[in-house]
Amino acid sequence: MLLDWRGIDTVLLDMDGTLLDRHFDDHFWLEHVPKRWSAQFKVPLHQAREQLHALFRSQERTLNWTDLDYWSDRLGLDIPQLKLEVEHLIAVHPGVIEFLTWAQQQGKALWLVTNAHSKTLEIKLKKTRIGVWFDGIISAHQVGLPKEDQRFWEALQHFVPYDPVRTLLGEDSEANLQTAQLYGIRNLIYVSRPSSALTPQPSRRYGSIDYFTQLIPVSGGSTVRIEINQGAVSDATETTA
Repeated sequence: MLLDWRGIDTVLLDMDGTLLDRHFDDHFWLEHVPKRWSAQFKVPLHQAREQLHALFRSQERTLNWTDLDYWSDRLGLDIPQLKLEVEHLIAVHPGVIEFLTWAQQQGKALWLVTNAHSKTLEIKLKKTRIGVWFDGIISAHQVGLPKEDQRFWEALQHFVPYDPVRTLLGEDSEANLQTAQLYGIRNLIYVSRPSSALTPQPSRRYGSIDYFTQLIPVSGGSTVRIEINQGAVSDATETTA
């Protein structure tokens, strides 16, 4: 895959697993929440994990998946407060700030486009301060559709006027890249290292990077070659935001 920056005006970037280390989210939803739920409702921890993991999966690819108010209500826990208990794990991936700086210097329109709930955004943007790099931040909850829904990308035009042919989308979700591709977004980049705790798994369908610095041309050029690993498998389980 040859990426030519001369043909790109707009850069749409996901947040969790793409710009930020998904280790925080994986630990929070798969370990921290079950632990707190187990303690509050006097349920054995192994049973709490089993019940909650199944409950989380039942809401995949819906707006409930990332809605902190929904989960606070459903679980009887103050989910935003619990996030603050482990916020020290929130971290920006290596190379992200370098890439955002470069893209901004090139005059690209930078937009953070995420499924994350507004309360998640508030916590993570305050912790990482990456919001200053973007022309705007759009949550799927504003749009009214998750990015897994193909209609999302057309509805996004009401918030971000963009030409799909001249747009780059960076994601750690193949499902989201697929719906964007069906809408016509041309330049699709898969982040194969969503979590620092996981081994990178390149996509078999999309150009993959481990770090965003791989998208910066060398020696003042305008093109970057991105590999598509035909032998790789990238079906890593995602967690809520």
